[in-house]
Amino acid sequence: MAKRVSVDRLLFAVTMVMVFAGLVMVYSASAIVAKERFGTEFEFLRKQAFYAVIGLVAMFLLMRLDYRKLNRPALVFTILGVTSMCLLAVFFLDRSHNTHRWIKLGFISFQPSELAKPAIILFMAHFLERRLRAVTDFRHTLLPAVGPTAVFCALIVSQPDLGTAMTCVFITAAILYISGMQGKYFALFGAFLSVPLTYLLVHTAWRWKRLVAFVDPFADAQGSGFHIIQSLIAVGTGNFTGLGLMEGKQKLFYLPEPQTDFIFAVVAEELGLVGAVCFVAAFAFFCFRGLRAAWNTHDNFARLLAVGITSMIGIQAFFNISVVLALLPTKGIPLPFISYGGSSLVVMLASVGVLLNITQQTD
Repeated sequence: MAKRVSVDRLLFAVTMVMVFAGLVMVYSASAIVAKERFGTEFEFLRKQAFYAVIGLVAMFLLMRLDYRKLNRPALVFTILGVTSMCLLAVFFLDRSHNTHRWIKLGFISFQPSELAKPAIILFMAHFLERRLRAVTDFRHTLLPAVGPTAVFCALIVSQPDLGTAMTCVFITAAILYISGMQGKYFALFGAFLSVPLTYLLVHTAWRWKRLVAFVDPFADAQGSGFHIIQSLIAVGTGNFTGLGLMEGKQKLFYLPEPQTDFIFAVVAEELGLVGAVCFVAAFAFFCFRGLRAAWNTHDNFARLLAVGITSMIGIQAFFNISVVLALLPTKGIPLPFISYGGSSLVVMLASVGVLLNITQQTD
């Protein structure tokens, strides 16, 4: 019989520290741009703080809600249905930044693709909980398990948003791995996905330009390679201790949207190698505590949830930081808890609430 214990204080603390650090860095990265666009340097900070409050409220509520109550077919499939409807609805709404990614409700807007990630995690944990011994059953277990991911990824890629779709794929892979799926099936799925992925990269002009720029950004330094070069300049300029908070130069209309996709470049420039390593260490520690929670539970549903939530945050952090360091081609994936973006912040904090509740349960 499970009993309640104290919440993982270290996991809670590192989450709160990253949220606070994110607010500081959003202000530092966006103050000049906000002043130029909106006439006030606090515009992005104000919005981010608003979503941070919503996210923290969601985190505290879910931290107190027994995670087992999420393991109900009616709830799981309702969430899948609502997420599917939202992903479809964006195609009937006006474009934003030449994409169909946003649903705007008055003064609040959100990206349905952010909802897809926790929806996938919840469904897979629910579906695989009692099928771990049959995880090698390709027809009756594996295909149904990856079905929602396939549908969501097809819709997200059509928005278009390949980065978030790939994140969903890697989250799914992490859950399947911990479920015991054999390597041959990973190879099979990998081979299958390589075909549409190659098509999306080669036959989409702007994606192909990003790929070429990744290989040699200096071949078109003022064009497709500009963003990568500016990011590397920011990272290199920071040296060991950085230029100082608010003192970065690359955010001054050189880095694209420095408060979102390239905020880690601002961190590296202003806080230096020391600050950048601290941010990386915070994510590594978060992942360690999240996987520790998965290891310490004997509830399969809780274990799969914990692995899914931890991998969601860890994978996004890895992708974002790798793009900034030119280790991966440029793609629009926010840095969890740090980057400006209400949808991402609320979803991440709500998911952490579930993870913290799992840490309160012991057998």
